[in-house]
Amino acid sequence: MIFFVSLSFSLNSKKMKAADTNINLVDSYYTLLKSLSPNNKLELIARLSKSLKTAKKSKDNSWKSLFGAWELNQSADDFVDELKKDRKITRQSIDL
Repeated sequence: MIFFVSLSFSLNSKKMKAADTNINLVDSYYTLLKSLSPNNKLELIARLSKSLKTAKKSKDNSWKSLFGAWELNQSADDFVDELKKDRKITRQSIDL
């Protein structure tokens, strides 16, 4: 039970550190941007709002995207025959 309590405290402190980091980041941006003119601030607000509204398609760059089934317009046997027919085997001797 003591282990669980200490683990829970550790996880909560990590969340607090992340939240503190985010607040510090926002404060830093505010300090940087507070000197902008009102028109520039409105333009920034518009652009940030637009970026939140547009849906971004996430790319699946994981190795899982490399696996799966192919859709073929021909039978599997015809596909294998075509692959075998298109093989080009050349034998060359290389002098070392």
